[in-house]
Amino acid sequence: MTTRESPRRREVLDVLRTAPSPLGVAEAAERMGLHPNTVRFHLDALVAGGLVERRTDKPSGPGRPRTVYTARPGMDRGGFRDYRLLARMLLGRWAAADPAEARAEAREAGRAWGRFLVDPLPPYEPPTPERSAAGLLALLDGLGFAPRPEGDGESGRPERIRLRHCPFLELAEEQGGLVCSLHLGLMQGALAQLGAPLTATALEPFAEPDSCVAHLADAAA
Repeated sequence: MTTRESPRRREVLDVLRTAPSPLGVAEAAERMGLHPNTVRFHLDALVAGGLVERRTDKPSGPGRPRTVYTARPGMDRGGFRDYRLLARMLLGRWAAADPAEARAEAREAGRAWGRFLVDPLPPYEPPTPERSAAGLLALLDGLGFAPRPEGDGESGRPERIRLRHCPFLELAEEQGGLVCSLHLGLMQGALAQLGAPLTATALEPFAEPDSCVAHLADAAA
């Protein structure tokens, strides 16, 4: 459970952050008006989550060592995230431009990431169409596209790849021209990085209600 999911845990963390020095369980409990066992439970959870540091101070005189807690510096990494909004903002910049130019830029961005993300083939394996297609399928599967090869093309490569899941579905429904251009460029860049004798020539968005279809062809074509 994060601090976002537990208001009480957030309150404990705020008490530590505003304290001029590290606090013990009893001190934190007194400031919050809670039972020490309740505060200790939340402190242990915050320590386990990496948000709070626990240390033992040597006593200045007779007595037992004192366990104190302090908040780790930095923002709460258990807080809310909204990467979809960020993606919408970035896509919105492209969407405001000329449609053809925006799609071309999106495709080129996809190519760059495809070259970066694909795992290279072993140096002793020539980039045959079959092996190159397998490398592309592994990349798409790892990204969450749930790819399925279809058709028997030349040299054992598939003619199409059916994408049964879109990890950016809501964005594709809003800005399909841009998102699908990114996906097409991603496949083209990956195949180019593999030195493949084939490329992705087109991507049919929602060719079927439950899938999109990418078309493959020999690179010379």
